[in-house]
Amino acid sequence: MRNQWKRKRSFLPIVLAFIAAIGVLTGCSGKDDKTVEKLSAAQIGKRIEQAVSLKEMKEGDRNKLQKLYKMDADSVDDFFLYTSTSNVRADELAIIKLKDSSQTENVKEKIEQRIDAQKIKFKDYRPNEYFLVENHVLKTKGAYVFFAVSKEVDQMEHLFDEAF
Repeated sequence: MRNQWKRKRSFLPIVLAFIAAIGVLTGCSGKDDKTVEKLSAAQIGKRIEQAVSLKEMKEGDRNKLQKLYKMDADSVDDFFLYTSTSNVRADELAIIKLKDSSQTENVKEKIEQRIDAQKIKFKDYRPNEYFLVENHVLKTKGAYVFFAVSKEVDQMEHLFDEAF
């Protein structure tokens, strides 16, 4: 009888360690896809706005979004758009949530056309702004398209990634 008790006691720490490991792994599993789907572009943009100064920029509307990126407004579920208040500055921040994630490549192409136009505009005229356009960030994450041109582009990108 004592022999059986000793065997049971030797398995007890192993079982407890196994239960603890499962608990830790379950707790660290991260956000699920449904949480990401509920996240709006405006919510991500507000997080960025709280951390990075957008004082030199103005908020854009749906018409501005269509004008800059020549995209169909019906394909956009939600967006956050800030552009420079002056046409001699290249600062821009766009977070676009599309209704269908299969359209992200099409939207990226249209934004790349905008980038090319900005490069031509600033290349000889404003070298500092041209440098910012050259070092832009354009990326996708599911149905989201993120585009930023700014001195603080790295921090903006980090906050965008952190939202997911």
